[in-house]
Amino acid sequence: MRKIISLLSAFFVVASITLGTAAYAADSKKPIRIPTHNWSSQIVMAYVIGGIFESIGNNVEYVPADSNAVYEAIRQGDVDISHEVWQSAFGKSFDNARDAGGLLDWGDHEARTLEDMGFPNWIMDTDLCPGLPDWTALKNPDCAANFATPDSGGKGRWLEGPQSWHGDLMPQRLEALGLDDLWMVKFAGGADALWADLAAAEKEQRGSIIFNWTPNFTDGAGFTFIDFPPYYDGCRPVDGGDGKCGSPDGYLKKAVYEGFPKTHPQAAEIFKKMSFTTSHIGAMAALVDTDKMTHEDAAKKWLSDNESVWKAFVN
Repeated sequence: MRKIISLLSAFFVVASITLGTAAYAADSKKPIRIPTHNWSSQIVMAYVIGGIFESIGNNVEYVPADSNAVYEAIRQGDVDISHEVWQSAFGKSFDNARDAGGLLDWGDHEARTLEDMGFPNWIMDTDLCPGLPDWTALKNPDCAANFATPDSGGKGRWLEGPQSWHGDLMPQRLEALGLDDLWMVKFAGGADALWADLAAAEKEQRGSIIFNWTPNFTDGAGFTFIDFPPYYDGCRPVDGGDGKCGSPDGYLKKAVYEGFPKTHPQAAEIFKKMSFTTSHIGAMAALVDTDKMTHEDAAKKWLSDNESVWKAFVN
């Protein structure tokens, strides 16, 4: 009798977990190919979305991919989706692939984005660079000296993300604003190097200007973006502008291969419904960058803690 009760209990637990997904059956035996890049929220969200697709019986394959070249890969059908298309960094690559055909715009997340240079909030409580976050504070030689590092040649340093993210956008901005005599740009190997510099700067009480973005785990930790001259269409050198502008308040978009709704219609429908907020995405990143979980474990925890969020996309 105890064995029967135990088996019945297990049955009801499984039934409760799958409740709400029963209307779906697997789309196809062909795996859904989800790209992974080199920052935490994107990788965790890849596993979150993969877990949701698996909950309706689909197979998932995670494919490491370049964050700009991925849109051409989607257009060609080598990757099925992209779930974090950041307008400032990847909008042009996305537009080119969409216009060439084969890639579909699958809508935006609720979260809005900003990607730019900034600094931890505690710096404003010091005399390291009076006048921040106004960019003109960077014209002060004493400010620049407080942000110099052993590898910056005596200049203040901006620590950018990997060069594959934005090319030479930040060196061009320094020159356009007349700051390149006091400041230089160093490219980080990955996002982890940005967070390591934030931690080291606070420990050493030295200046740190890094590339960052929102939504991110730093939203809760306290981070301020520099107020550069406002962005407008065409202001960047790649678009023929002088390069003096900051970054736009941008979208966080989703993209799919045009064949995906045919091979995986139910997953495509669910993906189109998906819309994560700033707090959702920041929490995904924090599980890795603050709590030091693996990306896979972070996704499992997020899914467990936020069933009401993701099951609304499935039902």
